[in-house]
Parts: sequence; structure tokens; C-alpha cells
Amino acid sequence: MTFTAARLVAAILLAITGWLASQLIMPLMPEATVFGIFEYLNAAIGAVVGWIVIGSRTGRGMTNAIGVGVTSAVVLVFWGLLLQSSREMFALANKRRYDGPIEAMVGVFEIGVEYLAVMATPAVIGTLLVGGIVSAVLAERASRVWR
Repeated sequence: MTFTAARLVAAILLAITGWLASQLIMPLMPEATVFGIFEYLNAAIGAVVGWIVIGSRTGRGMTNAIGVGVTSAVVLVFWGLLLQSSREMFALANKRRYDGPIEAMVGVFEIGVEYLAVMATPAVIGTLLVGGIVSAVLAERASRVWR
């Protein structure tokens, strides 16, 4: 994996997208929710997804960049839901809420579906899609400018 300006631009912009989406999701959660590193983790996921998903697909044109932007938004949501629901499952497992490891693993997906239902608002979806597309288009532009 080579270091390119396009990868850097994609990582920074998708990290910002993850951070902004986190800011929109937080008010949707129950009032007693303790978020901890929620925003930072989602920004880090955004940076990694931007670096790998968008950064590896630059140089193929603006039309392809739009598709890559949508793909990166979906990948960001997938990994964000998986990691955040896993964190919640471990917190519940420490409180002895699960009878065994299989029930805990099923709990990850149940929690993920609950989180997806909470975050499925036009503002969050729009932010993720627009952020992903803008990140990919600007990374594509960066790949053309800085070769």
C-alpha cells in the first residue's frame, strides 16, 4: 500500500464524515447513553475506510468516484455498526446478560439492527452519502493533481 495524496485526502474527509455522522446519531440515542469513544472510533473507521476503499480506487474517473463514494459510505456504516455493537455486547457480557458465547454473538447482530433502525434518518443517511461521494470525488481530483 503506497502513500498517495489521494489516500490522505480520502482518509481525512471520510474521517470527518464519520465524525459528523456521529454528531447526528448521538441525539437520536436514549438520554442515558454513555458514548465514550463513539465519535473517535467512527472517525478512525472513516479514516481507514477512506484510505483503503477510496484510496485504492482513485484514478478511474469521476463517474467511478461517485460509485466508490457510495460504496465507502456503506462500508463505513457496516464497520461502524459492527464495532459499536460489539462494544455494547462486551459491556453487556461483563454484566452477565448473556448465558453463553453464542448468545453473545447473536446479541452483536441484534444490537446492530437496533442501532441501524435508530440511525436510519434522512439527515444521517444524507450526511453519509454526501460525505462519501465528496470524499471520493476530491480524492479523485487529488490523484489527478498530485501524481
